[in-house]
Amino acid sequence: MTAAPETVRAVSPLRNRNFALVWTSGLISDTGDWLLMIALPLFAFAMTGSALGTSTVFIAELLPVLLFGSLFGVLVDRWDHRTTMVVINLLQGLALLPLIFANGDRLWIVYVVAAVEAALAAGLNPAKQSLLPQLVTSDQLGPANSLMAVSENVSRLVGSPLGGLVFAVWGLPGVVILDAATYLVSAVLVGVSRGNAVQNPVDQSAHPRPVGLWHQWVDGFAIIRRTRPLGAILMIISVGSVAQGIFLVLFVVYVVRVLQASDAEVGLLRGVQAIGGILGGLLVGILIRRLSNRVLVGYGYLVFGALALLTWNFWPLSTATPFYVGLFIAMGIPAVATSAGIMTTVQLVAPPGALGRIVATIQTAGQAAQGVGLVAAGVLADQFGVVAILDTQAGLYLLCGILALAFFTRPNTTSVRTATSPARVG
Repeated sequence: MTAAPETVRAVSPLRNRNFALVWTSGLISDTGDWLLMIALPLFAFAMTGSALGTSTVFIAELLPVLLFGSLFGVLVDRWDHRTTMVVINLLQGLALLPLIFANGDRLWIVYVVAAVEAALAAGLNPAKQSLLPQLVTSDQLGPANSLMAVSENVSRLVGSPLGGLVFAVWGLPGVVILDAATYLVSAVLVGVSRGNAVQNPVDQSAHPRPVGLWHQWVDGFAIIRRTRPLGAILMIISVGSVAQGIFLVLFVVYVVRVLQASDAEVGLLRGVQAIGGILGGLLVGILIRRLSNRVLVGYGYLVFGALALLTWNFWPLSTATPFYVGLFIAMGIPAVATSAGIMTTVQLVAPPGALGRIVATIQTAGQAAQGVGLVAAGVLADQFGVVAILDTQAGLYLLCGILALAFFTRPNTTSVRTATSPARVG
């Protein structure tokens, strides 16, 4: 295989005007998303005073993705990706406005808006991931996905505390107005970007496009089934999402009960993961030019699982918060490596005309598996202990690494692309 020229590989995707516009739009809209993700549960808890009222928000956000997520991917494949992103951003901004009228007697508005926003977001991500290969060349896909991870973590780092601050000062209407503004700006930025010529040709004769919504939806599953790395990714994402669901439930329990930390320290440890994600995105953006996606995903999960095991089992030696701050920051690096490697592989091996539904199907499977982890953690933790279940969670990440190393094969056997493609999958 002929290596890409160094001068080409060294160019940052952010020097590409169109990618930079889409990247900035994601940074702004994701920050707005975190505003709402923080404010809605706070508002529901303030109105109901119960954990059930708060958890209903998360259930309302999960159900549309589980029911319609993969179908949204089919629609993304049938529509222009840029136009889809613009329209979804505008609809998300409009859908927020009823929250201005929400109160204790009209709490249903919160649940409906949460469901609508989650449904729209389920279409936005496949459209963004499908647009990316049209903006950058194959050798830039890895660094571009790493930069997307940086954007997401910066948004989390800024949006989480900002959401709590805006809600405390101006209430839910203030959050709504600011979040709606971020969607409007995001839509404008995506709208003024332009797509390049398709960079990575695919042998379409080997995969004729089916006609009809139902046939396209079924065909998406068929592509995943017969394309080895896609099937492996679906399996890996499902296992990893179960682990993530366990973490979401037991993280607070571990920090409060085992480490005996304060609420402020809980927030600190949860927040510093975004710092790790930013550092990880910058580092992986360099490494991904030198390492294959198989190495990034496989060894990324192995390192992540090992760090998790160390974190959950170090408490007999020390419960000092600074030590755990360092561990949670460190875990951000392999986490970004795995996500960037997985998404780059999907973009390289999937036919462009099917990328939306494949991303949506994998996304939906991950959400369903995360729900399994949420339930399992709540049921099993009291019976077997928090640390034991978290050790199982770490073991699931180690299993993901083993699966990636076992099922990710060499480029000439994993890609449906032509032999001229410079992709490094294996």
